[in-house]
Amino acid sequence: MEDVKQYSYDRAKKRVDDLKSFYYSLVAYCIVIPFLWWVNSWTTDFLWAIFPTVGWGIGLVSLWMTSHGYNPIFGKEWEERKIREFMDNKEF
Repeated sequence: MEDVKQYSYDRAKKRVDDLKSFYYSLVAYCIVIPFLWWVNSWTTDFLWAIFPTVGWGIGLVSLWMTSHGYNPIFGKEWEERKIREFMDNKEF
């Protein structure tokens, strides 16, 4: 029974850590990206700030998906199927 509680605690702690990571990155994004656009507007006509905006934005979406347990490729069904596969495997 203690193992189940520890497992639940570890999963909850990982989820909280993922959420913190997402929120820290979101705050940094909201501070840094406008600054980069401001620098871009004062330095050149080429819109180079679009590259960090889109790149970091894709990373933020990935962090959001991780923190909320959404994964279209390795979702719950895939995870459960793999767990059953490993449990049925006698060599494991």
